[in-house]
Amino acid sequence: MAQTKVHSLFTEFDINLFKAGKHYRLYEKFGSHIITLDGIKGTYFAVWAPSAKSVAVIGDFNFWLEGEHHLNVRWDGSGIWEGFIPGVEKGAIYKYKIHSSHSNIHTEKSDPFARRCEHPPKTASQVWEDNYQWKDKKWMKNRKKNNALDAPFSVYEVHLGSWKKQTEENRFLSYYELADELVNYVADMNFTHVEFMPIMEYPYDPSWGYQLTGYFAPTSRFGYPDEFKFLVDKFHEKGIGVLLDWVPSHFPSDDHGLGYFDGSHLYEHPDRRKGYHQDWKSLIFNYGRNEIKAFLISNAIFWLDQYHADGLRVDAVASMLFLDYSREEGEWEPNMFGGREYLEAIDFIKEMNTAVYEAFPDVQTIAEESTSFPKVSRPIYDGGLGFGMKWMMGWMHDTLNYFAKEPIYRKHHQNDLTFSLNYAFTENFMLPLSHDEVVYGKKSLIEKMPGDEWQKFGNLRLLYSLMYTHPGTKLIFQGGEFGQTSEWDFNGSLDWHLLQYDVHKGAQALVRDLNNLYKKEPALHQKQFSSEGFEWIDHGDHENSILSYIRKGENPKDNIIVILNLTPIPRENYRVGLPKAGTLKEIFNSDSKKYNGTDHYKNKKLSSNKKRWNHRENSIELNLPPLGMLAFKFK
Repeated sequence: MAQTKVHSLFTEFDINLFKAGKHYRLYEKFGSHIITLDGIKGTYFAVWAPSAKSVAVIGDFNFWLEGEHHLNVRWDGSGIWEGFIPGVEKGAIYKYKIHSSHSNIHTEKSDPFARRCEHPPKTASQVWEDNYQWKDKKWMKNRKKNNALDAPFSVYEVHLGSWKKQTEENRFLSYYELADELVNYVADMNFTHVEFMPIMEYPYDPSWGYQLTGYFAPTSRFGYPDEFKFLVDKFHEKGIGVLLDWVPSHFPSDDHGLGYFDGSHLYEHPDRRKGYHQDWKSLIFNYGRNEIKAFLISNAIFWLDQYHADGLRVDAVASMLFLDYSREEGEWEPNMFGGREYLEAIDFIKEMNTAVYEAFPDVQTIAEESTSFPKVSRPIYDGGLGFGMKWMMGWMHDTLNYFAKEPIYRKHHQNDLTFSLNYAFTENFMLPLSHDEVVYGKKSLIEKMPGDEWQKFGNLRLLYSLMYTHPGTKLIFQGGEFGQTSEWDFNGSLDWHLLQYDVHKGAQALVRDLNNLYKKEPALHQKQFSSEGFEWIDHGDHENSILSYIRKGENPKDNIIVILNLTPIPRENYRVGLPKAGTLKEIFNSDSKKYNGTDHYKNKKLSSNKKRWNHRENSIELNLPPLGMLAFKFK
């Protein structure tokens, strides 16, 4: 039986940190690393498999024969197998052949720490290194300002495989091609950030990337790791932050993946009530195991460190917080205090956020969390989970339900729109119109809207206008910005041809300008997470379905008055109370010709008069366009 040469990248300190769950840069030790040993170039391999009887590296360099290169188990009880194989170079394909000490099971596993994987459906790992020279020094130096909670933060959510296809060859765009087309598009649309649905390697396209097998490898579907770095670099060059979807909540049971890795429940919890996700038919990490916490936190740090990501949007947090998530009575076991909270997972989340913000205080972690679990985006010292932001799922559901209603019925449901302000400042909320809302028969955003074509687009423009003037940061999924008519198809491409039509071009122009307004106007972002940044003028005009409010900045001169007419009936000479006497100037009108609106309902006289209205001493009469939003500032 051949052995690999004994060598280790681990110090005793590394091992102690790993066992304690406190080693947050395990990617520097585990996996495959090209090194020179005694003057000979080759590759060092290290893998954690404590229940293995033997571990061998098999690959294209030894004809996939397991007897050629067996790894050596460390003497310290860490369960780490390691060794150096001379002559193995960058690009070599390999797996680990693991014999379990628990059974006669022999498994072939891809490397959990591989930096590159074969293109699916192939499943092997690849020895990889790159010496990419980053050019984003200026961005990295200033990104604290761009990622701050009082900065404009508007996100374009993208699924790289379906944003746009190379139609002549019917293939994905490469990372290099996206670095041209996608980067320029996001910059032209004035978004501040882009968010990629998972780009870590995944075997099954219909999972959209949410069933990961290569946690440390950008998917090879679009190119090489250094090409993905180039894409991130190009976004930074344009002043755009890059957020990555990150999935610590579950993983697939594919034979080559993390499941039953060394013949034992190594990564997944051994109790199926905690270790198996019924909805997604996937496995759940054992959050109470120190080495698993170190693996996951190292993975979060990896993407921020090695790929200069500017934040992580953490998927399915609710499924991690509760033991009874999507389970019937008898399918879950209460915690030690008799409650439903998954205490080990909660501790892991807090530790992950602590580690991320300590290492990278200028990034953001964003929770996709759908319950009323308290203080998700509050500091850990204040009893919170430590996320920077949380998706405002309640706002999204209530708002889309409202806009789906025929305008004649909206007067009975105005509370759907106003209720969010009762809790808007309990968390640092991001307003999401995400991919989940435009699949599985839910219809595209434009097709959710009632009425004829003009009314549908008027409603869509109004929805975005409300979103951008409502407190909180923003997220729009690809295609929504120009009124994609069909549901999202992960296997297809967005319907870019629709932009030949004025209605779609108008919707796109509106989103572009709303992004610009959000960036330009301090009142729309400086206090977006504070009740001091919002004040109702009138939320009670149910009969006319009209809302009016003030968004406030640090300087009162920046304050903005917003009025929305949520029906297709124009309202002429509509009186609105003002916070003070003066003359208004219109800074936004969603009914403008530029956006394919009517452009009919102008307001020429914009001086207030001393008539008490809405409990205010001064007021003004305005002409409100149908399904329109007007925004004003005092001159």
